[in-house]
Amino acid sequence: MNKNDLVASVANDSGLSKADAVKAVDSVFDTISKALSNGSDVRLVGFGTFSVTQRRASEGRNPRTGERIQIPASRQPKFKAGKALKNAVN
Repeated sequence: MNKNDLVASVANDSGLSKADAVKAVDSVFDTISKALSNGSDVRLVGFGTFSVTQRRASEGRNPRTGERIQIPASRQPKFKAGKALKNAVN
């Protein structure tokens, strides 16, 4: 399922127009992104938790040349599925 499929499903299930469903889906994604960029976790009970983890700097290799490169430290988004989502999948 891609974003267009998600928007169509939201519009169909909620009775919203596609334009309103696009706004709703974009708003949810933007809100989650803003919360994560501010360092907050987003907990959706029954669905899961979005959080940010710190990845430390490391050394890697360029696969083409074999040259060593430094990979800088960065913050990475992380998602942990909730119990209800795990049960729905299984």
